[in-house]
Amino acid sequence: MTLIKSISGIRGTIGGKPGDGLSPLDVVKFGASYARWVKEASGKDKPVVVVGRDARISGQMVDALVCASLNGMGCQVVNIGLATTPTTELAVVKEQADGGIILTASHNPAQWNALKLLNGDGEFLSAEEGAKILAFAEAEDFNFAEVYELGTIEHKDYLQAHIDHVLKLELVDTDAIAKANFKVAFDAVNSVGGIAIPALLKALGVKTIVPINEEATGHFAHVPEPLPENLVETCSLVKENEIDVCFVVDPDVDRLSVISEDGSMFNEEYTLVAVADYILSETPGNTVSNLSSTRALRDITEKHGGSYTASAVGEVNVVKKMKETGAVIGGEGNGGVIYPASHYGRDALVGIALFLSLLAKSGKTCTELRKTYPDYFISKNKIELTPDIDVDAVLVQMKEKYKNEQVNDIDGVKIDFANEWVHLRKSNTEPIIRIYAESTKPEASQELAQRIIGEIKDIISI
Repeated sequence: MTLIKSISGIRGTIGGKPGDGLSPLDVVKFGASYARWVKEASGKDKPVVVVGRDARISGQMVDALVCASLNGMGCQVVNIGLATTPTTELAVVKEQADGGIILTASHNPAQWNALKLLNGDGEFLSAEEGAKILAFAEAEDFNFAEVYELGTIEHKDYLQAHIDHVLKLELVDTDAIAKANFKVAFDAVNSVGGIAIPALLKALGVKTIVPINEEATGHFAHVPEPLPENLVETCSLVKENEIDVCFVVDPDVDRLSVISEDGSMFNEEYTLVAVADYILSETPGNTVSNLSSTRALRDITEKHGGSYTASAVGEVNVVKKMKETGAVIGGEGNGGVIYPASHYGRDALVGIALFLSLLAKSGKTCTELRKTYPDYFISKNKIELTPDIDVDAVLVQMKEKYKNEQVNDIDGVKIDFANEWVHLRKSNTEPIIRIYAESTKPEASQELAQRIIGEIKDIISI
């Protein structure tokens, strides 16, 4: 069993002894710790907290525990039930709530669940805020409310409000989408995307919709992370059924992958690139993605006369940098689209609407559209170290070795060469250095990664 406590929330496998897995006792303790934090942050005795969940098997149980814990601390709960992560984020804002909790383990398998924590802006907590909650949980430092001070639960459905919000975005062109007469498929991996995506597509004017793994049972039909190796069957279905475009999401619908009409992957890294190309063509400005995302976003941004900035890995870091630079679009290379005109959170529903608008107005097929963007290929590797090795010292030596190149050390060490880059990051939970390398050819990115791995091993052996 696994339980991971971090500044962004608590995540673990269901069952086991308290402290070993995500047990009911751990859920209650962490829910109460969050309640203490939100009461202090809001200055209210009865703050309002929005709770939403994905469709995984343990969701109903965890939902009941979290809501009871919040009520027990005196919080008023708005429970929006089965809902995407971005729907929950928007509900926090529309309810003028003081915070929110999303019950989802994102792309993790069915045995996992998690509590993801939001502030009153519907955005993920900062490192400092998360650290406070961890400290409360560690010390079990919270007082439950007396009987007349207990909170209550109100149940609401926010899906239509989210869809209406998307339709009102200026660059979502429902007329163009309807006229294109697309045949659109989607793979919801048996979670809340199966509820949200068909409703969105109908509202956008799509008449022919082909559902794949639509029923929100929580019994995922394939490994839920939307990567090529997990989508072989879906890609075959797209090609066999003459689909124009297929959208694939993770269980909480904040990551978006696209499959082209020939059954090939558009490439998860290029979801943001394509959406950014469309946004920048209409509203020129700056962009942000994290250090491990494709260089193609920088190229597209500069083509449109904007400025690109890289942030540390993590949605909260991307959002912070977007606000600092006034970015009009940003996100992460894992298919996470963050569009400030909507809200500061990864939102696959917004991504679908903008991608379809681009596809309709371009008059191109998905494969033709993909060919208009520069080709980069990322190789993802890791090197396992013994616990006695000082990982930070290794990264410092790699930074010194490449001091004459363009080096960014805000999150590990990223070394930018003329036509390629490599990003070295240490794991926070195990003695591992993750090595991401990107180049213009698959074999070149792998060669770069292996060269860097060799150099790290040389340092370790000295």
